Amino acid sequence: MQIRVLFFGVLKDLVGRSSETLDLPEGARLQAVLSHYARQAPRFEAMLPSLAVSVNQEYSGPDCTLQGDDEVALLPPVSGGSGVAGSGVRIAREQISTQAELDRLKLPQDGAAVVFEGVVRNNTRGRRTLYLDYEAYEAMALKQMEALAQKARSQFAVRDVAIVHRLGRLQIGETSVLIVVASAHRGPAFEACRWIIDTLKTKVPIWKKEYFEDGAVWANGEPFPEEISLPAVTPNARPASK
Repeated sequence: MQIRVLFFGVLKDLVGRSSETLDLPEGARLQAVLSHYARQAPRFEAMLPSLAVSVNQEYSGPDCTLQGDDEVALLPPVSGGSGVAGSGVRIAREQISTQAELDRLKLPQDGAAVVFEGVVRNNTRGRRTLYLDYEAYEAMALKQMEALAQKARSQFAVRDVAIVHRLGRLQIGETSVLIVVASAHRGPAFEACRWIIDTLKTKVPIWKKEYFEDGAVWANGEPFPEEISLPAVTPNARPASK
């Protein structure tokens, strides 16, 4: 059977491509894919404990049984949509207008509207930043962002949420991610906004590459939550072929 494998962020640079097709035996598990790349690249094997993997846009573990035409994405820790996945959730390639999103979301019954903007700064650990490039596994990112919005509305009892994330090249001072939470009361709005950005930065498959005066590097992402990160994998499964 054949599956499609997608690479993102630093993994794309490591293997030298963004996708490829693998031939696997019928009934092969996800671990066979991981073992295949672990044998090919020692750096990949060393990174396994920090990675997550999705099958058809759902986080999955090494024991997941694959089927022909499955789409497997290998995901480094995330740095964090065109299209709209749901109310107020989108990926953008144009500049984000905070005021426009705020005006769209607020209603007369709201007593609070909390806004968080992630902004491109001009330095990282003492190195002068020139600009950033953001990329995403877009379909899955939108699905995860919509799930965050839905959970925030129910968990914190806020009225509505907007989440907008930029992709592509961003200059210093531009907004990379915007979160707006509208609620009757300020307490739940603050709590929901903080929870959304903290969770987005660990689960939504978006990555950034930082360009400095003296080079470029994929930003170190925050660790995946334990329930979706990979255990150590030994490259002992049957080899796959391209």
